[in-house]
Amino acid sequence: MSDQLDGKRVIVTGAAQGMGRAIAVECARQGAEAVTVVDVKAGDAEDTAGLVRAAGSRAAVVLADLTSADDIQRMVDEAVAFAGGLDTVVNNAGVIDTTFLHPAGLDTLDEATWDLVMDVNLKAVWLTTRAAAPHLRSSDRGPSIVNSASVAGVHGTVSAIAYGASKAGVIQLTKSCAVALAPDIRVNAYLPGTIDTPMAQGHLASGADRATTERRMTGTQLLPRFGTAEEVARVACFLASDAASFVTGGIYAVDGGTLAWRGVQS
Repeated sequence: MSDQLDGKRVIVTGAAQGMGRAIAVECARQGAEAVTVVDVKAGDAEDTAGLVRAAGSRAAVVLADLTSADDIQRMVDEAVAFAGGLDTVVNNAGVIDTTFLHPAGLDTLDEATWDLVMDVNLKAVWLTTRAAAPHLRSSDRGPSIVNSASVAGVHGTVSAIAYGASKAGVIQLTKSCAVALAPDIRVNAYLPGTIDTPMAQGHLASGADRATTERRMTGTQLLPRFGTAEEVARVACFLASDAASFVTGGIYAVDGGTLAWRGVQS
């Protein structure tokens, strides 16, 4: 256990499973004072909160629909009331086209799916940042925002067109917010590659041939395997920590090297 996040009061969205759960637990392991677990899945969110408490932090669950501006404002207000302030927001929540469309692609992508993916992945990041900014400005504990982008926001995709476009937006929003909130609040993003999460497993299952889909997902990585949620969590927590006190506006790949070359492993 380290103390990189010692005393910090943190919100993690999409924390009921996958990378969000790993980040919430890693925050606790690294000394966070309080972690607000945000999701729409009550049971899984409570499970995450239990893991956070077991790792040494206070935890609260806030159920919020991130397509609702009112819910996002309430999420921030409840987190601040619970923790007595706010120092870090991790905008982790995300959805992907293939959750709703089988098969997913340009010809099958409908407006409702496009809007939902954009609302959760991009608009909610902006709304959360706007709602959290006044509280973060009041923090004397190294305030920061850490956003979840994706390698899909850098290169083209076949079956996750809305997802890729939304994550490209997160990259640009991260940079713009770093400028807008400097020097008071640092803003950075991590770009996961192929990570073993329920979302990735769902994407695997959505393909016509699982083995072919898995090769497409991992074959472009220099480390040709699924990353783990814990590997991403450690990077996210570094960006939130005072160890990254001179880091803002940065976009950090956690992708097994896929963006280094975009080749295919033989």
